[in-house]
Amino acid sequence: MILQTLIGEFEHEVNNTRTLLEAVPEKDLQFKPSPISWTMGELAQHLATIYYWYVGTLTKTEYDLLADKMERGDTGDIKATLELFEKNVKQAREALLNLKEEQLQDAWTMKAGDKIMVGPMPRGIVIRNFLFNHVYHHRGEMIVYLRATGNKVPGLYGPTYEQSQGMKAG
Repeated sequence: MILQTLIGEFEHEVNNTRTLLEAVPEKDLQFKPSPISWTMGELAQHLATIYYWYVGTLTKTEYDLLADKMERGDTGDIKATLELFEKNVKQAREALLNLKEEQLQDAWTMKAGDKIMVGPMPRGIVIRNFLFNHVYHHRGEMIVYLRATGNKVPGLYGPTYEQSQGMKAG
């Protein structure tokens, strides 16, 4: 039952993430709000990359970030980032659909080489925190980036402030 709820949320939120990534304009991919921030292109690519991590999270009990290599492509090409996103979502969906309810309780650990980064903790908690909430956190950042550059922010859970006020942004 919990797994079916997670699958439903995954599908709904994949659409929201796609909508947000589609709103990222090529012209602003080099924008960064501060010297220590990612560029808009790097942030978009990170959102696409999180979906890649689903496979390691859902199919292994220990995931080593340093041992797992993924070709990410150019952060200055939003079309490439959208292609990466779609490829990763397809693999994430397959891994999620093959997961069994009882596997939500399996102990899961993330490490970087010999250093433990997360866990061990139940996989179900990792799905919520490391995967789902991680995406939501970075989507919030992307909304700030879009607003800071004068771009239109899509409504993900209903109309945006600008839409509710009858205003046109960017």
